[in-house]
Amino acid sequence: MPAKPFTVGELYDRAVAHGGDRVAITDGPRSFTYRELGDQALRLANALQALGLGRGDRVAFLMANCAEYVACEYAVARIGATRVPLAVLLGNDDHAYMMNFARCRALVYHAKFAARVAAVAPGLESVEHFVRVGATTEPLPHGHLSLDGLLARHAPAPGHVAVDPEDIAGIYFTGGTTGRPKGVMLSHRSWFHTYYTELLDFSVGWHEVFVFATPMTHAAGCLLLPVLLRQGRCVLLERFEPETLLATIAAERATATLLVPTMIYLLLDHPRRGAHDLSSLRNVLYGAAAIAPERLRQALESFGPVLTQFFGQTEAPMALTALPREAHLVDGRPAGDDVLASAGRPTYPTAIRLVDETGRDVADGEPGELIARAPNVMSGYLDDPVATSAALRDGWLHTGDVARRSADGLITIVDRRKDVIISGGFNVYPREVEDVLFQHPAVRQAAVVGVPHEKWGEEVRALVVLQEGVAPDAAALVEFVRARKGSVAAPKSIEFTDAIPLTPLGKVDRKAIRARYWAGRARAV
Repeated sequence: MPAKPFTVGELYDRAVAHGGDRVAITDGPRSFTYRELGDQALRLANALQALGLGRGDRVAFLMANCAEYVACEYAVARIGATRVPLAVLLGNDDHAYMMNFARCRALVYHAKFAARVAAVAPGLESVEHFVRVGATTEPLPHGHLSLDGLLARHAPAPGHVAVDPEDIAGIYFTGGTTGRPKGVMLSHRSWFHTYYTELLDFSVGWHEVFVFATPMTHAAGCLLLPVLLRQGRCVLLERFEPETLLATIAAERATATLLVPTMIYLLLDHPRRGAHDLSSLRNVLYGAAAIAPERLRQALESFGPVLTQFFGQTEAPMALTALPREAHLVDGRPAGDDVLASAGRPTYPTAIRLVDETGRDVADGEPGELIARAPNVMSGYLDDPVATSAALRDGWLHTGDVARRSADGLITIVDRRKDVIISGGFNVYPREVEDVLFQHPAVRQAAVVGVPHEKWGEEVRALVVLQEGVAPDAAALVEFVRARKGSVAAPKSIEFTDAIPLTPLGKVDRKAIRARYWAGRARAV
């Protein structure tokens, strides 16, 4: 009989036991050894149990990147409770909805968000315990607890809890781009296989110095345990800021970090990039959104052969496909667009099919919905059996992503199925048009959406941010795309803008862009 996967708490226990007095976390001027991390987490676990929290109870986190986040994740897993991370860039209404929908019994929040907590607290239906993190001169609100006080009052000896690998370790809410966000339930089994896959396919090495500049409530949090299990050091930045990240990599002699494409673009365009020594970097993980091959080629030339791409989604965290560092190069030079536009090949435990609307496999080179079978797939959507049944069918996760597969197995994500533009009966994939626009030397950023058209139903419109000092020339850009993709895919109109709307996670916010053009209409297609 095969051994059961380790739980998240057991994996943290193992990392702490092996790491000992090595530094595990650097958070500004503060550092914590593995032993100190374990001591804090076990004290907090004991404190949470004393409050009556335990297996199956849900604990919300409202914290930017900080050492306490790691200790809280460890403690909550240790007692069999479920973490519910809240993205700090979302609004109060979203936070209240998520906590109420998940029926959270406790909220751990950083002191800098005290005003936001005070604003949402009256509308919270199930939260009984509020725990404040961080030093501040402000008095504790009535009934709230201090994390430091809890740690001081409890020993690092929580009661034993029997946690099953299929218990839900975390509920992660999707971005909500198609209505109210759904709560993705991820079990300890899902996380175990996510971490295992990352260790094998993402080139996480021993004693990494990993800079976390993206939110740990999302993809960055998936890499905490892989780094710690390799006895690495997690260097935490509260937020992404190009100059701070570059200076931190140089000062800490960082070996790895995680970025989304828009962050890579900002680093490439940063005027002081060359002033910082980035030679210690050996692995820059990137994903969560499509990257333009032309800009990826620039990144390879600027940073060296250090980039590793991943593709996944909340429902199967991060690790469905990967494009390793070595695959980005051919004979020492950046590979062609067929490789750089791809998301790589399936990770070691993942099976992938591309299917049409009837569920039949499509031929190589043809677009089809990507469906996946992997051991890290979610348990389902919280209290949403209809959506769960639609996503999980016959043992396959239906991702909603449209992709093509090459004859040698490279998977290229064409677009989200819902983002496809249907113009005059022809399918146009925004990602493919954006990739062409990025090849034009005048284009810094681009986003493509479908907008209403009386004759064609939808027409292709591009929002473009130009390089500094470049004069707008819409006709030239339209012709540039037409020459490479044909008249159907060529934008019928181009809007020049100073910035592309982004979601809190740094992805192009197509919903916000489309809303400008479809407001007041009965249909949005």
